[in-house]
Amino acid sequence: MPLAPRLLVADQVAGSIRVLDLPDGRVVGVVEHRHLAEHAGFLALPGGRWAFVDDLAGELVVLDPYGPDAGRPLVAATAPVAVPAEHLAADPSGRHLAVTTGCGRNEEPWSDLLTVVDLAAGPRSVRVRTRTGEPGVTVLGAANTRRAGGTAAGPDGPPAPGTHRPAGPGSPHGDTAPDDPLVVLRHREPGALAAYRFGDLLAAAPACPPAAPAYEAGLPDHDGHGDAHDPVTGRVFAAAGSGVHRVRRDGDRLVTEDPLPWAGPGRGYYLRLDPVRRTLWSCVRGGPADPGRWPEWSNDAWFHSLGTGRTGRVPLGPGLVFRLAVAAHHVAYARVHPDGDELVLLDPDVPRVAARRPLPPMDGAPKPGGTPWDGVQRRAIAASPGASLVAVTRGGHGEVHLFDGTRPLARLTVPTPLDDGGHLALTAPEDGAWADPVGR
Repeated sequence: MPLAPRLLVADQVAGSIRVLDLPDGRVVGVVEHRHLAEHAGFLALPGGRWAFVDDLAGELVVLDPYGPDAGRPLVAATAPVAVPAEHLAADPSGRHLAVTTGCGRNEEPWSDLLTVVDLAAGPRSVRVRTRTGEPGVTVLGAANTRRAGGTAAGPDGPPAPGTHRPAGPGSPHGDTAPDDPLVVLRHREPGALAAYRFGDLLAAAPACPPAAPAYEAGLPDHDGHGDAHDPVTGRVFAAAGSGVHRVRRDGDRLVTEDPLPWAGPGRGYYLRLDPVRRTLWSCVRGGPADPGRWPEWSNDAWFHSLGTGRTGRVPLGPGLVFRLAVAAHHVAYARVHPDGDELVLLDPDVPRVAARRPLPPMDGAPKPGGTPWDGVQRRAIAASPGASLVAVTRGGHGEVHLFDGTRPLARLTVPTPLDDGGHLALTAPEDGAWADPVGR
């Protein structure tokens, strides 16, 4: 009997993660005392595994949602990392990961620590110092793993040894082979993309030494927000006010290409890859700069086809729209507004709005005149590129609303409130989600 899709439901405030069978919501696994770093999110890995950072324990945690069915533990691996985690990414093999640090519960960035993890070597993790800020991160893989879905990982264990060439003692840079994984940090102030050889970082000495990039490329200052990585071409995409900036790997260098325009006023505040249709998606926000006037913000779904080069926008409606989810037949956005919240489902082949489905209101929802992210409830959204299901949380109520395509399917409940909206990941066997190797 084929395995059903499963939903990972994280309550980062209460400190728990539950794995639910879909569509009935039966609990098939629980991990307590784990506080997911919500900004870094969940990261899909080959072999059906998922990674996240526990922001309280300072650990990378790898989950195997289908592992208990085959006699494997739900928690497949852990490794120490620096926190508070800002962004999380892996190379296409799923073996080499990187975690950047950000503000956490502080007003200003204060940490310059970067952690790299080799899951097949223990796991082994190493921390180095880079630059204080809130950097995004991508990990460009070896040439033989850049194809879509390419992996050395099997369903029963971590990626096989031999996909990484470790740093050697004969060079100040260790093994400088051009197919060694490359960690690319996106900095804001001053704007830059900084590339580090993974082997150099993994060979760093104890006590968090400073690390110098192998190569840097310029970006506009201050407004970088959002990263995507296409394993097929090795390109990195960085969202900024001036557009989506593009670079591609050439050995240890980053070759800059012309940026993609936002196709109108506003700018994107999120960026992700749709591995099914090989399309970039974002949400372009416009309107007043005052966050108290968030109900007046305009929101457009922005798309760019990596195959055809077509770029365009689809209006979503006013209010707060942020993250999105990629399902087999739709791209989904959750929209929050004082006049009523809704799930907006796009037909990605046209693209156009296929359906708008109302969502029940949240006690503690954002109010006009206050910011939509401080001390208020939010919504998390998730889907799998291998399933028709979309899940949306009702923050503060311990509810997850499940849709099958455009049809409301079920209301699932968990015993914790899902304050701040919680966080979700929806997985299906062999869904290819790991072809988007950036945490969401």
